[in-house]
Amino acid sequence: MSLLEKLNEDMKQAMKNRDKETLGVIRMIKASIQNESIKLGKDTLSEDEDLTILSREVKQRKDSLQEFKSAGRDDLVKKVETEISIVQRYMPEQLSEGELSEIIQQTIQEVSATTKKDMGKVMSAVMPKVKGKADGSQIKDIVLKHLN
Repeated sequence: MSLLEKLNEDMKQAMKNRDKETLGVIRMIKASIQNESIKLGKDTLSEDEDLTILSREVKQRKDSLQEFKSAGRDDLVKKVETEISIVQRYMPEQLSEGELSEIIQQTIQEVSATTKKDMGKVMSAVMPKVKGKADGSQIKDIVLKHLN
């Protein structure tokens, strides 16, 4: 089942259950997918492109979450946390820190990285391997730890 089909099924269910939060998030995801389709000039997007969109949606919400927390807006913090959990339902299983660390160590050896100056090489090699399965800031922290 494609992401769009799953979203449509879940949207129908959310309508039946009168779940406004889930319905709103699903509609935002669908709109993002449709906008990306138009931008790329395609009728359907690949799984990889869908994953990119979902990752972008989670990242935007996490950025908002940080802003709301620093501003003391607890009402909005709870709303955004709920939205993040809904979007993450459609993403693949996240890698554990141990699995991620192992992939990063292998990549560091592959690109012969030794110092922090090689951070860009390592990140550009790691990101395609873990796309949608790990948070970029978490990856960055682990890469820094291994390059020190």
